[in-house]
Amino acid sequence: MRGTSGLWQLLSHRRHLATAAGDLKKTVLHDFHVEHGGKMVPFAGWSMPIQYKDSIMDSTLNCRSAGSLFDVSHMCGLSLRGKHCVPFLEKLVVADVAALKPGTGTLTVFTNEKGGAIDDSVVTKVGDEHVYLVVNAGCRDKDLEHIGKHMEDFKKKGGDVGWHIHDERSLLALQGPLAAPVLQLLTKDDLSKFYFGEFRVLDINGSSCFLTRTGYTGEDGFEISVPSENAVDLAKAILEKSEGKVRLTGLGARDSLRLEAGLCLYGNDMDQHVTPVEAGLSWAIGKRRRAEGGFLGAEVILKQLQDGPAVRRVGLFSSGPPARSHSEIVSAATGEKIGEVTSGGFSPCLKKNIAMGYVKSGSHKPGTEVKILVRGKPYDGVVTKMPFVPTKYYKPT
Repeated sequence: MRGTSGLWQLLSHRRHLATAAGDLKKTVLHDFHVEHGGKMVPFAGWSMPIQYKDSIMDSTLNCRSAGSLFDVSHMCGLSLRGKHCVPFLEKLVVADVAALKPGTGTLTVFTNEKGGAIDDSVVTKVGDEHVYLVVNAGCRDKDLEHIGKHMEDFKKKGGDVGWHIHDERSLLALQGPLAAPVLQLLTKDDLSKFYFGEFRVLDINGSSCFLTRTGYTGEDGFEISVPSENAVDLAKAILEKSEGKVRLTGLGARDSLRLEAGLCLYGNDMDQHVTPVEAGLSWAIGKRRRAEGGFLGAEVILKQLQDGPAVRRVGLFSSGPPARSHSEIVSAATGEKIGEVTSGGFSPCLKKNIAMGYVKSGSHKPGTEVKILVRGKPYDGVVTKMPFVPTKYYKPT
């Protein structure tokens, strides 16, 4: 299982995972996955494919060279609506949502009172009175409780905001260099001027879809929110139009791809005790938000922006066996413990070990030599910049 980036650890240890098959929810594509050889595992309370007939290594490489289709319907899409939906959301996230142009989005972080990350999310400003966002499957219950509680208080003070959870829709992620050419065959809308971070509602394969040019692989691609009754037909059409070049891909390769792209996995690389600044996501805190604050934990986060955080997320190359979550990072010079790996594995694209983790500020500079303890033995490592594999997001030239 090389290249899974410690996903088996995540599957084994995340407390929110269902332990009995009868407890697991199934996406509308579940039978489709099984028919195509999907190996189903419990993940965030859902039965999800970790891989198909291809190895995780081959699936990762195929995404980068051709394309992948992921079922990510376990994730939770929701819409906030109302005259005050933007100022309401800005109380809970660090993004400058008001500054977004209609039809554009950004990565953001939901924070708690101490500045820690409750979840990360892609938020899209559909219009001044409609915001669409997608939150992580494993965080769904706590996120909805958090948003609902604050919405209730906001409305009591006269705020105009409501929400809708899109449980009637499924979510597919089409990623890789063939994503746009294949999807273009299924819609009359011109995708050539539709750039990374943009959002549209358009007809795809005969059904009205929410389309966002985004993804979790570092490749060009799309997330497609489709009415659930049309999801299987859309998946079939994508695979057919690609003439077998786009392949169904599971959680294993998805994890390798996102690690190569230097992207956080919530629950591993970020949690309620880690701030966006420590996680290397300061760029997601809007300029106006830095000046005005107004979001939960702003005092802690703004102080870290000014003074610098005590720890920082970094990328790592290492020798020996791949480093996994919780592997200690120690100074090569002094032997002092300076941090801990949060995700790691063998990179199918680079053919070497990669990892990310947190180290003390001062030990975070690229080129810093470290030792990483794997099963108690020290192996050479070095801090490096991320992403490990260059991203290919489709942006205006």
